[in-house]
Amino acid sequence: MTTTTTAAPPGTLDDGVARRSRPVTGRYSWGRTLRYAVLLLSLVLVLIPVYVLVITSFKGPGDAAPARAWSLPTLWTYENWQAAWDTLAPSIFRTLQMVVPAALISAFLGSMNGFVLSRWSFKGANVVFTLLLFGMFIPYQAVIIPLNQLVLGIGIPNGIPTLILLHVVYGIPITTLIFRNYYESVPKELIEAARVDGAGMLRTYLSVVLPISIPSFVVVLIWQFTSAWNDFLFAVFFSSPTNGPVTLALNNLANGALLQNYGVSMAGALFASLPTLIVYIVLGKYFVGGLMSGSVKG
Repeated sequence: MTTTTTAAPPGTLDDGVARRSRPVTGRYSWGRTLRYAVLLLSLVLVLIPVYVLVITSFKGPGDAAPARAWSLPTLWTYENWQAAWDTLAPSIFRTLQMVVPAALISAFLGSMNGFVLSRWSFKGANVVFTLLLFGMFIPYQAVIIPLNQLVLGIGIPNGIPTLILLHVVYGIPITTLIFRNYYESVPKELIEAARVDGAGMLRTYLSVVLPISIPSFVVVLIWQFTSAWNDFLFAVFFSSPTNGPVTLALNNLANGALLQNYGVSMAGALFASLPTLIVYIVLGKYFVGGLMSGSVKG
């Protein structure tokens, strides 16, 4: 038995479905080409300073001049990297001792604050949250003198201990905001189930909320690590070249090498930026996902 199929006349539903199902070739080719061209141009503009930075770090004292900024080194040398490492290595390790505890402490404090303000409401919670957010908009320069007097009055040793305290305090507003938005998306039934089982606030936080907070912790840790690592203002006022972070040492290196060898300061800048670059390469794919995880309430 032979079955025959007849094509639907033009204008019918089947014909419309067929036309919609046909692959569109070249319809958006110009738009796609334009997007790629813009992206490529943006990439080139971003990489131009990096190119100058890298090639200058391999140039000798006579070769590293502004007139030859775009030229490749006449003689490739690694002495700049060795000199920069010898100068910056102690301050790099001091900076690690500062940013790791500062990021961890501020992240945990922000997590607890965000949980209490979002799921364990109390009278005046919105006022407290508003006052915390107000701390994000106070410029560092406006409170440097009061902070200096406060630190002197407390008696905290100058240098890394003082910088840890300052970065923790100034990190609490942004970490609280991120965690509060994230915990707002956590289903209320999950918290209520813990309460029914007899868990208090601390038990609920440790056993239920904290294990599901990894995305926000990744965002906060990256944010705080980068902010503390790149800070220069607090480093100038609350530390010295002998006990300060890498940004202060890099500034002294650049001023000392400015009229002698640009290559040393360029190599030092690459050393100083390498840890934050590694953090973004390793954890960057989790950053956007964690940042958006609390943007939609579920």
